[in-house]
Amino acid sequence: MSVYHGDSLHNLQRAVQSNTIDQTLPPNQVVIVRDGPVDTEIQQYLDTLQTSMHEAFQSRDLPAPEVVVVPLPNNGGLAHALNVGLQHCSHELIARADSDDISLPRRFETMIPCIDSATAVSPNSTYDVAGSAIQEFHGDELRRGIIRRIPAGGAELRRYATLQSPLNHPSVVFRKSAVLRVGGYPEGVGRFEDYLLWEQLLLHNYRIRNLAVPLVLYRVDEGAYERRGGWRMLIAEIRLQRRFLHDRFITPAQFLRNVLIRAVYRLVPSSIRTAGYRLLKKQKQRLA
Repeated sequence: MSVYHGDSLHNLQRAVQSNTIDQTLPPNQVVIVRDGPVDTEIQQYLDTLQTSMHEAFQSRDLPAPEVVVVPLPNNGGLAHALNVGLQHCSHELIARADSDDISLPRRFETMIPCIDSATAVSPNSTYDVAGSAIQEFHGDELRRGIIRRIPAGGAELRRYATLQSPLNHPSVVFRKSAVLRVGGYPEGVGRFEDYLLWEQLLLHNYRIRNLAVPLVLYRVDEGAYERRGGWRMLIAEIRLQRRFLHDRFITPAQFLRNVLIRAVYRLVPSSIRTAGYRLLKKQKQRLA
């Protein structure tokens, strides 16, 4: 998990709780990268987290996970923070979590067997990366909205990946060795570090699986759809598609298709973009 100065203490506390004491299969270690200076109240929370974690687990007669807080002197962006965090993870199986989302209690119990050969039904049932559906919520976590599902895997997922990210980043669990072998999260690429990582994993034939059940509640604030628009986002998208074309992840025809779709999506008024996105997702839910 990465934390930075724009985070809310309440959201951070809920995110950490949902990924630790609330889990039916709690983690052995929690790694939080403080990406530059943060507010005093968040720093105090991080400074006392190991103690409070120990007390919470002790009250349930469970071993507390080790808490590792990695302080970076300056904000270097999410990709850099996650790469630093990977170096401090002591275990091969790693779960990603965002500082404002909520993992449902059975997330790790459900997902870890997908990548853990020790608990898998057969060798062919294990994967290098696994994700799940996520469910949007606004404000109160009980006010749940659209479920974002992605194809499970195989050829369908590979086709899907040429147009959209093949994993919901806040939901993923993965093998540390696989991610490190392809170079970790690409840095200096704007907001698409996760999509480029999935591209590299697919190009290197690593196995990816998506579960249809939503296991993460994804926080959507008032400005979420507005931030997805504008020329800056479109330029970043075009750069991403050029990279995919260079890597032969997509064809020239797919490049043109993707740029056209993204130009329309990024440049229409935010109200139309919001309505269109929600309509599309609701249609997909009815067809699922």
